[in-house]
Amino acid sequence: MNLSKIYDPRQMNSYQFVAATGLVMTLVAHLILVLLGKTVKNFDALYLCWLVFFSLGTIANYRSKPGDDHHHH
Repeated sequence: MNLSKIYDPRQMNSYQFVAATGLVMTLVAHLILVLLGKTVKNFDALYLCWLVFFSLGTIANYRSKPGDDHHHH
């Protein structure tokens, strides 16, 4: 099992990369909301959504074969 597929952006598939980016953007938005003293109902649910999206992307990444890049030439 190649663990770099979980933490190395070069080894991630597009689903993992989108989820990681979404998580970072959610953290930044959450920090801004805290600094402004505002709350958004169910905002914390975004963290669960990104975790599920990343997990499904990780499963897909581990199930793919090394030659399954689907590059168009």
